[in-house]
Amino acid sequence: MFAAERRQLILEMVRANGAVSLRELARVVQTSEVTVRRDVRALEAEGLLDRRHGGAVLPGGFTRESGFPQKSHLATAEKTAIADLAAGLVEEGEAIVVGAGTTTQELARRLARVPGLTVVTNSLLVAQALAHANRVEVVMTGGTLRGSNYALVGSGAEQSLQGLRVSKAFLSGSGLTAERGLSTSNMLSASVDRALVQAAAEVVVLADHSKLGTDTMFQTVPTDVITRLVTDESPGHDDRAATELQALADQGVQIAVAGASGGGTANGTGASGASGGDSVGRQQRRDVPLPGPRRQVPGAGAGLRSATALGEQGGGTERARVADMRRR
Repeated sequence: MFAAERRQLILEMVRANGAVSLRELARVVQTSEVTVRRDVRALEAEGLLDRRHGGAVLPGGFTRESGFPQKSHLATAEKTAIADLAAGLVEEGEAIVVGAGTTTQELARRLARVPGLTVVTNSLLVAQALAHANRVEVVMTGGTLRGSNYALVGSGAEQSLQGLRVSKAFLSGSGLTAERGLSTSNMLSASVDRALVQAAAEVVVLADHSKLGTDTMFQTVPTDVITRLVTDESPGHDDRAATELQALADQGVQIAVAGASGGGTANGTGASGASGGDSVGRQQRRDVPLPGPRRQVPGAGAGLRSATALGEQGGGTERARVADMRRR
């Protein structure tokens, strides 16, 4: 395929979907990500699209939201890896909320094997994935159906969440930055997601690497409210994605990265769910070695240093006494 043909196809994909990852573009045009990156850079120079971390979006700074048919075919391998890892964070008998999205739909398919689980959702896709799970109770919000992503939105959905309390909320969105947190392109969806967050003790964001650094119109979850981010392995040459992860970690967000093989633990989080352990075993689960903010107890540092110094002094005195006894 000639460069002009590749670039035309790339442009058509971005116009159809609003945002496309470099991996997906490379797969469709059957070339390397390095070549696709050059094509995207050339198209950006012509003002036809904007580059984002690991992908390309429509020009104008804020991406529009794609419909379900387009989203369901984007970054499928990444979504599968993220869902496998996130399922390991859910334990038997928990009550959780799961927001709308294609990544959360993948998560729901894995949660069908967790016994005693209660899932509250505004997503028809999530509910459908759990419909035949005998040991999982599904609670749906009220609201008005938004056909583009098969989600219930509006005041009915928000009111049905009032007074609810669950252990975790699993959400996805259109973009994630350290500055604004999770965001989406639709005002009604953002409002319901905020209500879901209010109901949860912990907030887990599911976002593939192409969403890192992407900012969209409506903020759903501020960074300081996000407990954990589950993402996929970004390309080694994507320095901007690494910078964004660093900034998120510096603000206290725990980072878990899903890969294609291997094992491990993610920031000390247990995976004690029945299906969770199996899922994590099939996927790479590792920490990004990024420092998060640490709270210091007043006076604790000085106390520790004093104890250490006293121990060293005590040890030295004891060794001198033993040596003196041997000489005698």
